[in-house]
Amino acid sequence: MTSTRPDADAAGDAPTLRERITPYFPILTWLPTYNRGWWSKDAIAGLTLWGLLVPEGMAYAGIAGLPPEAGLYTLVASLLVYGLMGTSRHLSVGPTSATSALLASSVAGIVVIGVVEGESDGQTYQTNAAAFVLVVGLVFLLAGILRLGYITQFLSKPVMDGFVLGIAVYVAVGQLNKIFGVEKTDGNTVEKFFGIIEEIPQGNWTALTIGVASLALLFGLPVINPKIPAGLIVLFGSIIVSSSLDLAGTEGVETVGLLPQGLPSLDFTAVPLRTYFAMVLPAIGVFLVAYSEALGVAREFADKHGYEVDPDQELNAHAATNIVSSFFGGMIAAGGMSGSAVKEGAGARTQLSNLVAWVATILTLLFLTPLFESLPEAVLGALIIHALWHILASRKLRTLRRESKTEFWFGLLALLGVLLVGVLEGMVIGLIASLVYFIYRTSRPYLASLGRIPGAPGAYGDLVRHPEYRAVPGILVLRLFGELYYANALTVRDEIRVRISESETPVRAIILEIGDQDSIDLTTARVLKDWALGLADKELSLYLTDVQDPVLDFLKSVGMSDAVADDHVFPTIELAVRHVESQWQAEGFTPGAASPGTDPAGAGDTEATGP
Repeated sequence: MTSTRPDADAAGDAPTLRERITPYFPILTWLPTYNRGWWSKDAIAGLTLWGLLVPEGMAYAGIAGLPPEAGLYTLVASLLVYGLMGTSRHLSVGPTSATSALLASSVAGIVVIGVVEGESDGQTYQTNAAAFVLVVGLVFLLAGILRLGYITQFLSKPVMDGFVLGIAVYVAVGQLNKIFGVEKTDGNTVEKFFGIIEEIPQGNWTALTIGVASLALLFGLPVINPKIPAGLIVLFGSIIVSSSLDLAGTEGVETVGLLPQGLPSLDFTAVPLRTYFAMVLPAIGVFLVAYSEALGVAREFADKHGYEVDPDQELNAHAATNIVSSFFGGMIAAGGMSGSAVKEGAGARTQLSNLVAWVATILTLLFLTPLFESLPEAVLGALIIHALWHILASRKLRTLRRESKTEFWFGLLALLGVLLVGVLEGMVIGLIASLVYFIYRTSRPYLASLGRIPGAPGAYGDLVRHPEYRAVPGILVLRLFGELYYANALTVRDEIRVRISESETPVRAIILEIGDQDSIDLTTARVLKDWALGLADKELSLYLTDVQDPVLDFLKSVGMSDAVADDHVFPTIELAVRHVESQWQAEGFTPGAASPGTDPAGAGDTEATGP
């Protein structure tokens, strides 16, 4: 790593330890110059964040199929580690609805396929969950080492929108059994929903009353005053009511139960090596989802407040967070929108707010966990549904349908995949659909026939869009929008053949502009070479314009000069046209009449083969 000391290069001194670790711990950069005037805002934002994350963490643990304290243990790791290593001032990293659902579905799938010996009891599940969190952390770490901060570009926004909406519905349906006080049902999301509906007559009406009342307060209190901490009021208010009326004993209301008091201990139980290998592929899927969401939220707030985030360091920060979380028995941690929005809205200026929330969480584990024993499960369900409501109520897919009907279907496929098949499967379905469409679209690049633009010497434009432009007699001038590669080379060649046969005047020369091409593969080079030789047999000349040097060098290396000589390559279309017309003038050739032996319709019939 290059030293940041000004005299390091000149003096040949090795970087100090501080200089080596500073890029990995951004807090060492900003904390020494911290503006003390920001302390009150960061402290308030940290306490506000704690008030949201504590109930959310316990609720998300339920989504993941883990005991409530697992959510708190995750916060112990995420709030501290990301506060030290993160590059975003506003990103809140911890358990999220999406990663919790992915954790549950991934670990359940691993247990189902029988990778872990013995019965899949609660302890086996927790052991597998901790191992899976570790694998996710290692995937983040590998991506950070390889500097793959750009990897999220492979998940299109329509797919992510549909996937996130599917996750929100999946999680919300998973909480309905708590709201109605009924048993969980099996099957996909749709089957679970109708299964719960069938069970409602046997439900616990007290639990339903608590859940509905909690939802009413969560939605209603902010309407009265946005500054009211609705989550904390509902949380502690329900605890008071539940414990004073002994709802668990008298009404059979399911409650959280006794939580372990004290700090989490470093305790990790290894699983068989083949189990770790079975976790790699689903962990990569979780990584893509978690990092896409985190980086998207981080960049949104960075753009709003005028600073930069480092995508590669974000990978390192998430890697360390999840590795530490796994050893605490925690869950997958990632940057989420709800916590980040609350944190930013409360006035956070730096990650010091994370550290304040971390201290408050430590105090909660040390002294406050007995308070949560009487917390009704229905309240946790209500908290989760309320947290997801901004996603459920969004109209992203409707907006997407208006903007791009094609990409709307990718989002819808991801949504339906989550609901009808599974969480990770939904993401894969949407991803594959978008990639297949991308390959299809690039395999048919737009090929424009060009004509001279009147009043603009040397300029050429699309004849289809502008019929008033003038075609050059005897010359087919073409511009390829997009790259020529093995999947579209034959398609482009065949399209040019059609253009030759449909030309109003016999074509004797073809000028092809390939300025978008910065590299070329061997298959395409051979197709181009064989086609050019076929054209020459038909007394048709091929000229290339705006050819990048790397492409030209590669074409020469495969013998393209045999088919297209150096004097058939020009920097601009106009220079190529002038060259052809001057040659014809010297030969006494008049465009518009086919020369002997020319067969425009069958031009280039020589069949090109691959490598």
